[in-house]
Amino acid sequence: MDFDEINKILKLMRAHDLAEFELERDDLHIRLRKAETPVVTPPGLRSAGPEDVNRASATAEAVSGGTGESGATIVKAPILGTFYRASAPDASPFVEVGDVVKPGDVLCIIEAMKLMNDIKSEHAGEVVEIFVENGQPVQYGERLFAIRRA
Repeated sequence: MDFDEINKILKLMRAHDLAEFELERDDLHIRLRKAETPVVTPPGLRSAGPEDVNRASATAEAVSGGTGESGATIVKAPILGTFYRASAPDASPFVEVGDVVKPGDVLCIIEAMKLMNDIKSEHAGEVVEIFVENGQPVQYGERLFAIRRA
């Protein structure tokens, strides 16, 4: 996909007042999302600025943030929202420390503006650390998991 095709998609999004567009074709995956209005956060939490919204809209999957001290890959929050370890309050967590995951496995959910966003593993490996408590607000780029790659 070239720049002209992306521009055409953006024009169509504006013309039809679409907030989001996602396309998967062979090995190409593109997701475009209109910038959202800033969210008011409780005192003590940093509010998302335009840079955070733009960066968060660039990806649907968790952001891999290099490796941690243990040599594990750090999975970071791709969006601002509320972190949930399970699909429902009475359901078992998607992953626990020690679980082995493969690419595409759901690690958690981040709720943003009443939308539930599955955060999936991009790598195969073992979950060695979970940095966030269930129900806790998370910021863009905040560490969520450490996965030791297989």
